[in-house]
Amino acid sequence: MKSDDLRISEIFYSLQGESNTVGLPTVFIRLTGCPLRCQYCDTSYAFTGGENLSLTEIMQQVAQYKTRFITVTGGEPLAQTACLELLKQLADKGYSVSLETSGAIDIAKVDQRIVKVMDLKTPASKEESRNLYNNLQYLDAKDQLKFVICDAEDYAWSKAKIAEYQLEQQCELLFSPAVGEQDATELAEWILADQLAVRFQVQLHKILWDDIAGK
Repeated sequence: MKSDDLRISEIFYSLQGESNTVGLPTVFIRLTGCPLRCQYCDTSYAFTGGENLSLTEIMQQVAQYKTRFITVTGGEPLAQTACLELLKQLADKGYSVSLETSGAIDIAKVDQRIVKVMDLKTPASKEESRNLYNNLQYLDAKDQLKFVICDAEDYAWSKAKIAEYQLEQQCELLFSPAVGEQDATELAEWILADQLAVRFQVQLHKILWDDIAGK
């Protein structure tokens, strides 16, 4: 594998299922591999396998689709160092690029043009200890911080983190119910009762296609 190659699980075209561009036709570049093992993970098939592609080959595949929206995801895309160059080249081509990252790897070197959609892992994820809170300083108004809520404890923990780090003024905040664990309506009612300045979201692709990965 060459230094500028990436191990790619899949490249596909679909509607964005989450974030503040939900519903927009988007090309997804899913990188193989992840150092985390969140208990609710719905893309564990991307932990292994895939194929080695050069940056040129990836850019050629992306160019087949008539959209300016690109999402680089995983797995954990930043686990492969060449991901940083991929993000830069996509931005150089004029695409609107988002990066979905776990928050467990340093994001300091991510190109400033990229929209970072970063998780803070809640207690029920079983990976809370992997959160790199230093990453929060690299989020700004265009970025989004996601909390996947599994239960009432996760919800209370997430509220506490928002207050502790004064996140409401820093970036957009996303609350997502973990499918099969947290009732979506109940979470929506908690948010309204507490008047939280967060965006409630469900995974559109699972509603439309009952699909785990967004295709």
